[in-house]
Amino acid sequence: MSAETAAEALATVPAEPGAPKPDPILVADDVVRRFGGMTAVDVGHLEVQRGAITALIGPNGAGKTTLFNLLTGFDQPNSGRWSFGGRSLAGVPAAKVARAGMVRTFQLTKALSRMTVMENMRLGAADQPGETFARALVPPLWRPRERAITAKAEELLDRFRLLDKKDEFAGSLSGGQRKLLEMARALMSDPEMVMLDEPMAGVNPALTQSLLGHIQALRDGGTTVLFVEHDMHMVRHISDWVAVMAEGRLVAEGPPGSVMANPAVVDAYLGAHHDTDLGDDALLSDEVAQELEAEAEAEARAHDEESR
Repeated sequence: MSAETAAEALATVPAEPGAPKPDPILVADDVVRRFGGMTAVDVGHLEVQRGAITALIGPNGAGKTTLFNLLTGFDQPNSGRWSFGGRSLAGVPAAKVARAGMVRTFQLTKALSRMTVMENMRLGAADQPGETFARALVPPLWRPRERAITAKAEELLDRFRLLDKKDEFAGSLSGGQRKLLEMARALMSDPEMVMLDEPMAGVNPALTQSLLGHIQALRDGGTTVLFVEHDMHMVRHISDWVAVMAEGRLVAEGPPGSVMANPAVVDAYLGAHHDTDLGDDALLSDEVAQELEAEAEAEARAHDEESR
């Protein structure tokens, strides 16, 4: 789904919390999570449009990451139900959620530092016959699949500009490169939906530009994207739809422009700079992006030399 198609699909959706979508891939109802006497999440109804980029924003402590954890099986709610592609995933463990086609990344990257970049990528692939003990003893049963997985991993690493790092330990990568690796690894299972938790946190400007392009490419390739982000410039620039949480509740939804102009959202979260737009002039020019990328690569090489 292209940006134009996603915008058309959402054009008639009312800008209000819990608004029904034309083709929701994820539907959640009455999801509640309490920690002691504090209610971290209390979402009455949320739908995520298939094939669109949806941003989930809100102040610190709004419950965004907790909601991610609940929906992806990394935490259990006190109550609630949700479905993905028409299949109930409430109470389903994280591994099965991922196999169902909904994968996530983390605010703090989960790359396995003492494994190589390629080994990290292979871990993300599904249907690996060599993982069973009996078949592992018979190489002809798993080697063809391993070759296919390796080829796919190399293709993704090349796309994310990490191919030259494939034999290096993941722990030797810079913070931004680890973000790229985690996103690339998430794509190894061909997910229908990717959930990104603050993908731009700690990433330098050159890699930010690259990540923006990758997220848009996911949407254009038909993958649904739901992401948590505090960078309002990024949210305004790439989102098709924005949902706002505050104190665990969904308080607003709509296109980026209308949500960021909502007085309640402005007062609660965006502050005095809500009208700062990220138009084409605000994006990095190709020349500047290339310069910053060269600097980033130089920093990465210096980082590699220090870690050796």
